[in-house]
Amino acid sequence: MIPTESALQQVLEWGRSLTGFADEHAVEAVRGGQYILQCIQPSLHDISARTGRDPQDEKLIVAFYRELALLFWLDDCNDLGLIAPEQLAAVEQALGQGVPCAVPGFEGCAVLRASLAALAYDRRDYTELLNDTRCYCAALRAGPAQAAGAERWSYAEYLHNSIDSIAYANVFCCLSLLWGLDMATLRARPAFRQVLRLISTIGRLQNDLHGCAKDRAAGEADNAAILLLQRYPAMPVEDFLNDELVGHARMLHRVMVKERFPAPWGPLIEAMAVIRAKYYQTSISRYGNDAAGGGQRAPA
Repeated sequence: MIPTESALQQVLEWGRSLTGFADEHAVEAVRGGQYILQCIQPSLHDISARTGRDPQDEKLIVAFYRELALLFWLDDCNDLGLIAPEQLAAVEQALGQGVPCAVPGFEGCAVLRASLAALAYDRRDYTELLNDTRCYCAALRAGPAQAAGAERWSYAEYLHNSIDSIAYANVFCCLSLLWGLDMATLRARPAFRQVLRLISTIGRLQNDLHGCAKDRAAGEADNAAILLLQRYPAMPVEDFLNDELVGHARMLHRVMVKERFPAPWGPLIEAMAVIRAKYYQTSISRYGNDAAGGGQRAPA
């Protein structure tokens, strides 16, 4: 696999064309991307005879890391206000439609989308990636807006919206686009769509449990645990959400065993089920859980 420092420099070089892009976005993208690719390397090698896509292809790997860095950057654009609202709206339009950004300072958006369009093994994956990006951006906007409103969402409404903001669909779709994982065909299967929702729900609940203390300290309400505590102050929220996690994990396991999705979806789903814990252990500046200020904030 491409050396870490080389990959990091290529992601940073691309990211410099995005206003507000920070070293952290590239570092976390490469860290997570390496973990995912390592988990599915054997499967990628197995299917390379069909696809002709080399798991070690530097161009494909860097494109994947850049998409992950983009997701981290978009998250912070929403959470930390890195760019003005009108700039963010233009960025979302560009990334969701695959067109150049209407305002200067964001040339990397068009560069990345053009590169992914050119690299797509199956053009349907590129179309789906644009749609996944639109869903991701809409979810990032909707959660905080609703949390700040007079009428608070129910737990079910919160979860329905916020699992899109975990961006796992983007991650999977980008991998499929680059290495020919046939996600566009699999999306037609109800069981596969169920798997996407379950693994995204797991990621969302892991995130909210981990970040609850810091979100409360920062006055953030876009968190399942905080939402439940606001509605039911005496509720054992942590126990409830941990039970939810266990239940969703069991449901996910049952579907995966029954359906036997083609490689590399088994190891890929397994990797995504634990990737949050990996980040919490290795990315202290971003994912530290010291409510008094040991880390910057909870992840999105």
